[in-house]
Amino acid sequence: MEASDGPRDPNPRPGSGAAEHGALLPPTHSRVTLRVNDTVHVLELDHRTTLLDLLREHLALTGSKKGCDQGQCGACTVLLDGRRVNSCLLLAVAQEGCDVVTVEGLADTAGSDGELHPLQQAFLDRDALQCGYCTPGQLCSAVGMLDEARSGQPSVVTDTERPPGDGPVRLTADEIRERLSGNLCRCGAYPHIVEAVQEVVLRDLTAREVTA
Repeated sequence: MEASDGPRDPNPRPGSGAAEHGALLPPTHSRVTLRVNDTVHVLELDHRTTLLDLLREHLALTGSKKGCDQGQCGACTVLLDGRRVNSCLLLAVAQEGCDVVTVEGLADTAGSDGELHPLQQAFLDRDALQCGYCTPGQLCSAVGMLDEARSGQPSVVTDTERPPGDGPVRLTADEIRERLSGNLCRCGAYPHIVEAVQEVVLRDLTAREVTA
């Protein structure tokens, strides 16, 4: 990331040749390089631009939704270097060199070829959505949650007698509800969301038992 004083194009285009050819930037702007859904982008951004606005307004990735814009609803959840975050709370210029995955890129993270991510398919199969506004955030949060549980990260409802680092956390319904509690659904599709996640957890366990 870099910033400098000097003249600038009065009509700059984010990610256009101005940034690529080393044009001088005003002190309120910086060039940021980050990878989004396996594509590297170099953008000229106002320092006040959030990661959410970068995705929606600069890259036309409108899957991530702007709900409360205060980090309360989870509709804007994306994966940042593999961890789930509220993109409305993060300044884009602070994410230099980071790897971002949005709902549009989830299928690629599963290594599938033209197929949906298993969680996306499970949400469809289990009818785990109604209006769908919160669904992109629910999906990204669930993907991050599964990785956290596989790595043994506990939640506040995890058995306190469980030794630290004692393998994956078993994702019971209570664990799933607690870990996804930061993602709100005004339609009340929570029971089906839990069922969809449980379906993917069961598939994962079955696959591991087969390959063991």
